[in-house]
Amino acid sequence: MNIKKILSNSTYQMVFALISGLIFGAILKLFSEFSYVDFILTNGILKLLGKGFISLIKMIVVPLVFVSIICGISSLGDSKKLGKIGLKTIALFVITTIAGVIISLSLSYIIKPGYGTHIITSQDFVPKSNSKNFFDIILDMVPSNPIKSMCHGNLLQVIIFSSFIGVSIGSLGKKAEILSNFFNVANECILKVVSMIMKVAPIGVFSLISNMVYSTGGESLLKVLKLILTVLLGLILQVFIVYFCFYKLGTRLSFFKFLKNFAKVAEIAFSTASSDASIPFEMQMMKNMGISEPIYRFILPLGATMNMTGTAIMQSACTVFISQFYGLPLSLNSLITIIATAVFASIGTAGVPGAGTIMLAMVVESVGLPVDGIAMIMGIDRILDMMRTPVNVLGDCVCTVLVAKSENLIDKEKYYKN
Repeated sequence: MNIKKILSNSTYQMVFALISGLIFGAILKLFSEFSYVDFILTNGILKLLGKGFISLIKMIVVPLVFVSIICGISSLGDSKKLGKIGLKTIALFVITTIAGVIISLSLSYIIKPGYGTHIITSQDFVPKSNSKNFFDIILDMVPSNPIKSMCHGNLLQVIIFSSFIGVSIGSLGKKAEILSNFFNVANECILKVVSMIMKVAPIGVFSLISNMVYSTGGESLLKVLKLILTVLLGLILQVFIVYFCFYKLGTRLSFFKFLKNFAKVAEIAFSTASSDASIPFEMQMMKNMGISEPIYRFILPLGATMNMTGTAIMQSACTVFISQFYGLPLSLNSLITIIATAVFASIGTAGVPGAGTIMLAMVVESVGLPVDGIAMIMGIDRILDMMRTPVNVLGDCVCTVLVAKSENLIDKEKYYKN
């Protein structure tokens, strides 16, 4: 690979921004006694570039959530036509994602990847109040004024409103075809804006990481490595506990035979970090395993849009990491909010590289944490993305086999032959 190709690769750019930010921040710390370091660099240029980048992310979160969830839910079509197969599929998506998020939150509090830094105090940042009881939280999810919810960034209310719009568009069928096309085009436009923002991400990450190292020292690097370990362990437990148990109980078939067939799909998912790019290989796998074609042709594209369990695991772990890093503890109500928001965010996450990190801002904001903290995650996002995408794709395949088995639409002889 030549130098020009390396420099144009977004993965290398982000890694270079992370490493150079760590080094530059350490250098600045050596010259902290000079006033110009604080006035011109850390509180001047670096703050401008870093905070500006965070503002760009905040700018796109609400429209991305609103349009993505409408597209994802409306793609289901008329719920009456979907029948029990659609209900089974969505129920499996939601249940397995909730299980993954609970595992991720538990590991985050056991490993404590961000614990012990406390780079800001309660005087510097006041989190949103989470003193409401469970029923108040549920009631607060219903928007009385959707426009106000969007303006104030109340993302759970935006999610509920967009879900209703998505269901109504899907149920109207051809009558709402123009509206459906509008939101699909809008979704493509917003994803284009996301890609434009990601072009300047290395500059934003460099600035934010430099400032962070200047404030906290080199210990932040160790915490990031612990975060990677936490996410990886959560993904492994999701595969070999949650998916294994669901698969064995629901199909009585060999899970390891399934994993052997999945190996090629996992390679594609890992290397491309894209659920969408993996769909053709998933379909070929399902065909080889004797799964009914109408089943996998319905569930797999749906899963690439609505079933992002690996992404939800990453988002919940990163949210707890940010809370620990900033010394802002999360209440039980906040944890419930994380579970709900991460599940909904997985529905609205596009199956393309990097989209999960933008949606992370939504989860972080939903519990009132500083969005600035995602700078550390963005520096390692490609690693996390490559780790979580195979689990996203695996979840789609597991749910497909489970639904096919429940409908007796599996050729067992073909399953064990390939």
